[in-house]
Amino acid sequence: MPFLYFDWTYFVFVVPCLIISIICSANVQSTYAKYSKRMNSRGMTGAQAAEYVLRSNGVTGVRIEMVEGKLSDHFDPRTNVIRLSRDVYMNSSIASVGVAAHEAGHAVQHAMGYFPNKLRSAIIPAANIGSSLGWILVIVGLILPVQYSFVVTLGIILYSAAVLFTIVTLPVEFNASSRALACIKNTNLLYGEEYTGAKRVLQAAAMTYVAATLTSVLQLIRLILIANRRR
Repeated sequence: MPFLYFDWTYFVFVVPCLIISIICSANVQSTYAKYSKRMNSRGMTGAQAAEYVLRSNGVTGVRIEMVEGKLSDHFDPRTNVIRLSRDVYMNSSIASVGVAAHEAGHAVQHAMGYFPNKLRSAIIPAANIGSSLGWILVIVGLILPVQYSFVVTLGIILYSAAVLFTIVTLPVEFNASSRALACIKNTNLLYGEEYTGAKRVLQAAAMTYVAATLTSVLQLIRLILIANRRR
């Protein structure tokens, strides 16, 4: 049996995804760095931009808090809190406005009951189990005698939940950016080159989710091929 990690499927399915992920990560870092140095003409901070987007969409009751870390920004639907990294929260850069508006877009999704967002939240428990336990079962199943192939199958099924989560995440992330950019453009929060900069930051971030989804799907295909070859 070829070694699980370094048989031919590793180089066909995994290596290209690693390269794509590295490129996407480097792109989002460089794009964010570029536009984090350019201040918006309104002098609006990320925290103010998030509040602006919420207010423009008629959403109330959402707290905006500052957290440590770089690009640690996120919306927590359990507590209805937008958490922005220090640089985004306090900075009035184009990048800060774009990132903060995106997180506010998630809060708007939550308030309006956006279905893909609700679906993603519903499958989080299964996805967490699948992402951690799925691979373990696959590895154990491949080590055991062939009559225990059902362990591999069970692992693949569990891992499929994690893959489904990454797939459902795509429309959620793209929609949050779409809501953010629509608000920014329609209310002239940013305009001209400023709007273009915010859009580029969010597009670069979105591509990291595309890369993650592609990686998960190809990993699933790889596991299925390995399991079939074992049979």
